[in-house]
Amino acid sequence: MSPVALTYYASHLLSLLGNGIASVALPLIVLQTTGSALGMSALATATAVPSVVVGLLSGVIIDRINRRTASVVSDVISAVAIAALPLVDVVWGLDLVWFIVLGILGAFGDVPGMTAREVLAPMVARHTGLDLERVVGVRQTLTSVALVIGPAAAGVLLAAVDAMTVLWITAATSALAAVLTRLLPRRLGEVDAGVAVRRPLGRELLDGLLVVGRSPFLLATTVLVLGLAVALGGLQGLVMPVYFDDIARPELLGLVLTALAAGMLVGATIYGGVGARWPARAWLWAGFAATTVGFVLMASLYSPAVVFAGAAVLGIGNASVGAVTGVLQVQHTPARLLGRVLSVKTALLTVAAPAGIALAGVLAEFGSPLLAGTGVTAVWVVVLVVVIGTRALRDLEPKEMADAQQ
Repeated sequence: MSPVALTYYASHLLSLLGNGIASVALPLIVLQTTGSALGMSALATATAVPSVVVGLLSGVIIDRINRRTASVVSDVISAVAIAALPLVDVVWGLDLVWFIVLGILGAFGDVPGMTAREVLAPMVARHTGLDLERVVGVRQTLTSVALVIGPAAAGVLLAAVDAMTVLWITAATSALAAVLTRLLPRRLGEVDAGVAVRRPLGRELLDGLLVVGRSPFLLATTVLVLGLAVALGGLQGLVMPVYFDDIARPELLGLVLTALAAGMLVGATIYGGVGARWPARAWLWAGFAATTVGFVLMASLYSPAVVFAGAAVLGIGNASVGAVTGVLQVQHTPARLLGRVLSVKTALLTVAAPAGIALAGVLAEFGSPLLAGTGVTAVWVVVLVVVIGTRALRDLEPKEMADAQQ
């Protein structure tokens, strides 16, 4: 395999590993430091809005500068935001305000970083001569691997060393990801400055939003991904914890994520290997079917075994839908606008899961976990039916990939 592709994959994996470790370690560290579960909620709430705003604005920046540079800078900011926590703890002492301030700083790295790495995918494919389906498929596979290894590594590290050391290790993964991305050829991420005259940032941001809004295909696929994230967030973030607590088996909760990640790993591996050989329509409809069946099985709360089976099936469907829509969105978007278009999806995804958790929380509070699971699953079903009904997904034929240098 091409060294360029291997470097890109390794950087992507390391960056996600850092995020995975932080997603488990940080809430526990906040709880230990503040002594209040409300502090965890305050941190999530305070960083949500900045994450959306930064995510949207970052698309303009990514379309203006070398995409490799954008990815490097994003990972450096993420590393600095995490590394600052143990430094502040030594110098001034950590409190909730510091967690919020540095959490907002981290949003300037984490959210743009996801978009920057996604924008780099077609450039890596073009530079190496690989199929875009293969590049995206391998990236999806590594995402699944990170979902398994990251939280597990966080648990092992928290048991073996002190919390501040875990933060240093987390920062190191992001820093190493930046170093690896820096090794990619500079020309790989170059943007042709002569394609269009730069306009005010707000106007360029509006251009990206208009491209999504005026394209039935891009709008439909973005809504699909958001609907999936809302439903999955509600199930994973609230329904599953409540269900396993109700049956007095909280130790089984982690296995849901393991089953989901394993399913994603299987689905992404298959797509990465043979994705280019089968029609996109076949992959997408198979993904829709598997995703819907998985949601129904999980939401039924019939038994732990059924829930685990549903999570695995959902993971397979999720990987297929995510990979196919990811490839087609790139192929249906002008390269010069790719950062702005993909940043719309990334920014909205930062609030999709919390929205699903909030919806599930209301339904569970005034109804039951079963009602909550049914409610968030209904969100996916309604979104799927509406998107299919609009016939926005009729044009699934592969298009010539937009020139990465434009």
